[in-house]
Amino acid sequence: MPLQQEDHGGIDGLMYLAETPAHEWVGYLEGQQTSMLITTPKNVSIMLQRYGKLRSQALDCRGTVRLLEKMRGAL
Repeated sequence: MPLQQEDHGGIDGLMYLAETPAHEWVGYLEGQQTSMLITTPKNVSIMLQRYGKLRSQALDCRGTVRLLEKMRGAL
């Protein structure tokens, strides 16, 4: 994710998505004192949309390499 990206699809924290052998999607959220398995199709759809937004906002391969090199140089 670009460093100057102030708001992005992952701003709410970590999420996990998995596809079952029956090709159904489930989501999982984990917080400091709670965790939640998401199976409701509407809520899983929201998570899949959030994942799509993250992918669209993420750097491409070359941009990622440049960012990592910049961060390494700052250390």
